[in-house]
Amino acid sequence: MGSAEKFQEILRDKIPNEALDYCIAIWTETPFSFKVTRERKTKLGDFRFRPDQPFQTITINGSLNPYQFLLTFIHEVAHLRAFKNYGRRIKPHGSEWKSTFKSLIAPLLNQDVFPQNILIPLRKHMQNPKASSAGDLWLMKEMGKYDEVKESEECFLADLPLGSSFELSGRMFRKESVKRTRALCLELSSKRKFYVNLLAKVKPS
Repeated sequence: MGSAEKFQEILRDKIPNEALDYCIAIWTETPFSFKVTRERKTKLGDFRFRPDQPFQTITINGSLNPYQFLLTFIHEVAHLRAFKNYGRRIKPHGSEWKSTFKSLIAPLLNQDVFPQNILIPLRKHMQNPKASSAGDLWLMKEMGKYDEVKESEECFLADLPLGSSFELSGRMFRKESVKRTRALCLELSSKRKFYVNLLAKVKPS
């Protein structure tokens, strides 16, 4: 099995079928090493430029749902293309990356690829894409509806009213206030306060 066939085999079960041919064409134009990794809490995907390597490497969390996987894939390929076209001195999420990202994802912004509830906030997000889609609460909430449900009692921290208690990573908290994309939460045992991302999946108590 050749490299193109291996790449197709990896992507086949990870992204919407309607986007498969397009993603293969992107890889064919600018080949790269591609790896699906275990879930990483701090990032969805990764691209790192290695000048000593003939092929650059892109990695994406294998736990992502097909729509989030596809968006992350295009996000990381945009990094590769921007470095290739504009050089290594550009800002990682500067204007060169943004224009490249917009151009790459434009053919996919339709209902054949993304469901309407994702497409609306995604089109808005792409007007000025951020360093991470995780910073866009509306988009990530709609994306999250397609995650594999692990425990039905879990919900987004954003959906809990102020004053609610919840469990996160085995620790109990109370939601105190909200500031943009994060909530200030009181850990009940230590009485210390922490900012928690509103997109965190928590167990209401």
